[in-house]
Parts: sequence; C-alpha cells; structure tokens
Amino acid sequence: MTTLDDAEQYVSRLLSAGSTQLPWAICIDDRLVGLVNIGVGEANRNGWFSYWMHADGRGRRWTSCAAATVANWALDGGGLERLELGHRTNNPASEAVAHAAGFVREGTERGKFLIAGDRIDVATYGRLGSDPIPDTDVLPMSTA
Repeated sequence: MTTLDDAEQYVSRLLSAGSTQLPWAICIDDRLVGLVNIGVGEANRNGWFSYWMHADGRGRRWTSCAAATVANWALDGGGLERLELGHRTNNPASEAVAHAAGFVREGTERGKFLIAGDRIDVATYGRLGSDPIPDTDVLPMSTA
C-alpha cells in the first residue's frame, strides 16, 4: 500500500460483511500506523497471521508487542489452535517480529513470490496453543 486510499480500501475489505479476517489496528493519535490480522480457517481452527507497520512507526516495538498480544489472545481465548505466517527471507525486521510473537520457524518455501522479476524465498513459521507464551514486557526492539 502506498496511499491513504489504498490503506482505507484494504481495511474496508478486512472488515466487510462475511469476512473471515480478524484485524486489529495499531493507532497513534487516531492515525492508523499499523495492523495485525488473522485470516481464520474455521474448519481447522487455524489462522494466517500477518502484520505491517508504516515507516514512521518502526523501531518502537509496536509491531512486536501487538503481534504477541494478538497471537496470545487467538491461541488462548480466540478459539484457534494454530497460527501460521510467512515473510520474505530478506526481511530481518519481520523475522524479529515473528520470533517476538512466539512463532517457530518451520521451513523455507523456495522461490514462492515473483517480485520485480525475481523469485523470492519465504520463511514459514507456526505457533501452537501449546507453545510457550512470549513475555510482552521484555520483547526485543523490532524495526518491523
């Protein structure tokens, strides 16, 4: 997303009637700066976990804290048993958020995305309800 209109359309799709998405906005002074979302797969009680943060909000632990909090809720009171996520292997900030939120790396999907003509590998992660719960009070600084 590169414009405010893009962001508004994206959030509207997440909130539309019948959506299986569970989005949480990260707002500062009534301004959307980031988002944590779970795309719910009810049949398997799992969810596809995603997050983003505007450049102005990076480096403040907001994404890590929000991701850990939402993941903890989803696997405790939210009715899900497994969360999954993936990020480009060349994105260490997203990797830091995944670890801070208690996700365990499960593998690499080689050449998954085609971006600007290049095949990009994706690191895959999972978190189960039985995995250790991260302590959100001691999360490392993240730039995602």
